[in-house]
Amino acid sequence: MEFIGAMPAVDLTYSDVFLVPRHSEVRSRLDVTLAPGDGTQATLPLVASNMNSVTGPRLAAVLARRGGLAVLPQDMSLPEMERAIQWVKRQPATVDTPIVLPVAATAADALRQIPLAEGQSVVVADHDTDEALPAERSIRGVLSAQRLAAVPPDARLGDLLRGKAAVIDASELSDPRTAFDRVAAALSNHDAEAADPAAVCVVADGLLVGVLSEKSALRRSIYQPALDADGRLIVAAAVGINGDIATKARALVAAGANALVVDTAHGHQETMLRALRTVSELSLGVPIVAGNIVTSDGVNDLVNAGATILKVGVGPGAMCTTRMMTAVGRPQFSAVLETAQAARELGAHVWADGGVRYPRDVALALAAGASAIMIGSWFAGTAESPGELHTDEDGRQYKESWGMASTKAVQGRFGALDAYERARKELFAEGISSSKIYLDPQRPSVEDLVDMITSGLRSSFTYAGANSLQEFHLRARVGLQSAAGYEEGKALPVSW
Repeated sequence: MEFIGAMPAVDLTYSDVFLVPRHSEVRSRLDVTLAPGDGTQATLPLVASNMNSVTGPRLAAVLARRGGLAVLPQDMSLPEMERAIQWVKRQPATVDTPIVLPVAATAADALRQIPLAEGQSVVVADHDTDEALPAERSIRGVLSAQRLAAVPPDARLGDLLRGKAAVIDASELSDPRTAFDRVAAALSNHDAEAADPAAVCVVADGLLVGVLSEKSALRRSIYQPALDADGRLIVAAAVGINGDIATKARALVAAGANALVVDTAHGHQETMLRALRTVSELSLGVPIVAGNIVTSDGVNDLVNAGATILKVGVGPGAMCTTRMMTAVGRPQFSAVLETAQAARELGAHVWADGGVRYPRDVALALAAGASAIMIGSWFAGTAESPGELHTDEDGRQYKESWGMASTKAVQGRFGALDAYERARKELFAEGISSSKIYLDPQRPSVEDLVDMITSGLRSSFTYAGANSLQEFHLRARVGLQSAAGYEEGKALPVSW
């Protein structure tokens, strides 16, 4: 990265800086490769944070299908994490995982699972199951969110069906263009009066293996799924720095975890270094991510202890109150800039963790040298994040989110302790325990956010004349701006 003018003497946030265009020979945004090249199998530089309200198996599968990586939170029990990893590994890589509900479920049940948005749907079957269903005998039809919103909440799904679902065989989806054409034809030719043309059921050997809408079929032509050596979707898992770390790390990798995240709020401490050495000495053959840190000294110590990727950021997250409670932290752009340079010299990589609110922030974190960006609250308000959808008095849908050091998180993490010990832990909790994260009606899915973020990123790369992330690290030109300069760049929601 090149800084225009003298390097500022103060630390900078993403809002303090901007990217300057330069001569480019990149002909199209679609010619750009966004793969992080950090030892993970991800094809996009996007990582879903290991927060309880952000990452669960459903979001992990959807994000990996588009090329990203999600980290299951350490607060899950080991059996829960093993089951979640194995569930992700069973999901299809080229078609969407269906949300299957039984005929006896109600419209209200369905709308707690899917948002009121175009392209959202549920498959109605004789019973709900995670396993592949015999399509002919069990699948009763498909219902769109719009159809579900137009009926009483207690209406039974089985009573709403007006015909069989549109079905195509997986063998007909040989390439992205063919898949799009086949899905479009199946939906347009299906009798809309007899059935709900929300999505096509995809079958293989008589079993339901997934669903496709026109938009998801189109995404197949743009994104490359993140797959392991066996062609399965990738997923990472977090471990703490206390307890029997070796046993947990071995079990998670045996279950299929493709990266381990050794995680604690203050990563530059001796307990972290001991935990890293323990995990590194197991030689499990997966990237080891560790953090959080904000200095080059932290990079040196954690890499020497066995980390291959550093998680950078203290206090920039939307649910985090660390800086206001403790005064500890560092403006995120400068933290990433310093740590990424130190990591590069040691052959390691950096994930910028927190503080991104717009696609521009993601581009700036990558310009500063990060190989990937961790996203928390931004992904918490999506259909795929853990938990059911709620609806407020104005009809707006939202999900609940909370910080990982908050009272709510502490109660979940230490619920097995006796009342006295749990109360001692809660006394020092910090962060937001409950926040409503509203779904964007235009972008209710994590896939919609990935579309928006990567569209901005691809344009950033073309402005810099970079075909790859590695070229972007070298060619990005950054300048310092005033608060007025930042405001000037915002679009106006109304006219002057």
